[in-house]
Amino acid sequence: MANNTTSKVVLTTKNYLAEAKMRNHFAVIDEPVNFGGDDNGPTPVEYLLTAIGGCVAITLRMYAERKGWNVGEIAVNVSQVKDENSSYLKEEISFSKEIDEKQKTKLLEIAGKCPVAKMVKGETEIVSSIQ
Repeated sequence: MANNTTSKVVLTTKNYLAEAKMRNHFAVIDEPVNFGGDDNGPTPVEYLLTAIGGCVAITLRMYAERKGWNVGEIAVNVSQVKDENSSYLKEEISFSKEIDEKQKTKLLEIAGKCPVAKMVKGETEIVSSIQ
């Protein structure tokens, strides 16, 4: 059985204001004023960073629970770093409970296995069409 997760985004006629629907949930997307938007919501990049952080945190929680590890709250700070030569994403992961070096090494490995991170790394093909 195919799992078809979808998100429908409609760009309104008001600058860069977009409305997104995911299942029974709605979100607003916009650009900051200095980029021509009205700052009515996060940017697409901010949503992507949020999706990565959420996916990493959930993936780590699932793994920790399977192992019986109480890691407490999981915080994932994802940022886009740009310099004169490159652009990359940086993840800073922290746990409210103490973890040892062995757990730290394994959890860092597991963080890279979240489905959203794998998509961003180019492991998922995108097929586009105009209807």
